[in-house]
Amino acid sequence: MMSSSNREITILSASRVARSIAAGMISVAFPYYILTTLKYGAFVIGMIYVSATIATAVLGLLFGMLTDLWGRKGSLVIASLLLPVSSLMVYLSGSLWVVFPAAMLGGYSATGSLAGGGVGGVVAPIQNAVLTGFTSEKDRTKYFSFLTFLSGVTAAVGSLLSRLLDIREIFAAATVISALGVLVLVVLRAPAHKGKINRLNARLTIGKFTLTGMLNGFSQGLVVPFLIPFFVLVYHLPKSEMAVYAFVGGLLGSVSLLAAPYLEKRLGFVKSIIWTRGIGALLFIVFPILRLLPISILIYVIAPSLRVMALPIQQSEMTKRVDDDEIGRALGINQVARLASSSTGTGLSGFLMDTPAFGVPFWIYGLTMVINLYLYLRFFGSRSARPDRGPTKSAKSE
Repeated sequence: MMSSSNREITILSASRVARSIAAGMISVAFPYYILTTLKYGAFVIGMIYVSATIATAVLGLLFGMLTDLWGRKGSLVIASLLLPVSSLMVYLSGSLWVVFPAAMLGGYSATGSLAGGGVGGVVAPIQNAVLTGFTSEKDRTKYFSFLTFLSGVTAAVGSLLSRLLDIREIFAAATVISALGVLVLVVLRAPAHKGKINRLNARLTIGKFTLTGMLNGFSQGLVVPFLIPFFVLVYHLPKSEMAVYAFVGGLLGSVSLLAAPYLEKRLGFVKSIIWTRGIGALLFIVFPILRLLPISILIYVIAPSLRVMALPIQQSEMTKRVDDDEIGRALGINQVARLASSSTGTGLSGFLMDTPAFGVPFWIYGLTMVINLYLYLRFFGSRSARPDRGPTKSAKSE
């Protein structure tokens, strides 16, 4: 790695740290804000999550295209502005009519653990596209792993910091912190890989990742957005206590990401996905059955870690299989598929969580993951080559 690349990775990391702290604070505060301050039920928060997920999917696709066709730095800066704008909207207004569009702009979709994404998710594909410009295929998984780890740790810190402030103050602090993350990006020098809108060589590869992403997103939407509301509605845990568990879960999920390079080396792409997400699926299946608080907390902090452990491997593998000037669109299309299907799962769970059938989403999750893991094995299990990838263009500075 060249020293200039190290400088840009440091800048990108600093921005991610600021955004992740803000995201961690919001991820804890927002469910309490809807359920206890505004006094709405699980169905309303589910509809907010659905709206935010759909908005993030659409914005992710638009920014993915913008990243390839206009430039990575400008796209990243504009997309990063959405989070501080959204948290400022929530801070300045207590109306549900303002909260809805704010959640849509900020991506309050809760579609991932703190380590894996969620709040502000529209930026994720662009960040990953920018990172590929500073890394080689050989060390890409390592950098994806480290930056996602860093993001998860600081998000966990943000969730813990939420204990120190009341709910309204949390959104004010998140506005300031995430805005600092935008300012850092001004000095970033991102490589430009500009493509053509009518060319997409890696359609087959993108299609396979899109289908698996759809199933992964659907399963994610079924359970992840409702883990904190589950503890609020079933165990009536106060925000101060839930913040601690969110911190532990986020920290564990972040540390687990550091195992990604080792898993890739020992098991490879497909087996890493199957083992980690398969075990996580089993834990979520028993989550609503074993209604003992210590066991529920244990599953809450462990299962999301297993979901995200192989995430850097998956991200790296996708970028290796497509042209450099198509990475933004590939990641954007994948995110659209994942989030659109996630909104369907979230809407279904939002309805079921207000009924005695609250355990059904967790069992549907298990079945969906079985199908998803089979497709990973079918699509990628016997192929290590990347036939869809065309020649790589040299990077240019913006």
